Amino acid sequence: MPEIQLTFVSKPDCHLCETARDVVDGVVAELGSEASVHIEELSILEHPDLYEKYVEEIPVVLINGKVHNIWRIDPTRLKNALLEASA
Repeated sequence: MPEIQLTFVSKPDCHLCETARDVVDGVVAELGSEASVHIEELSILEHPDLYEKYVEEIPVVLINGKVHNIWRIDPTRLKNALLEASA
């Protein structure tokens, strides 16, 4: 089973980011051993390139470097994408 790189782009004090982080954590926990997911959280305030690219779109979830979703994260859609990436 390949390890999936999930990158969560956020910023401090962002209520949408907090909600999306809970969804990501819940989905990854629910998957358990069905998928090997490595989560990396990056703040746009610490990465000027990400700030320039995503300042109006956070939170952003990338799966293996490709944008999966912005703003609101649907748990079913995320779970299906992670399962697909792990196949």
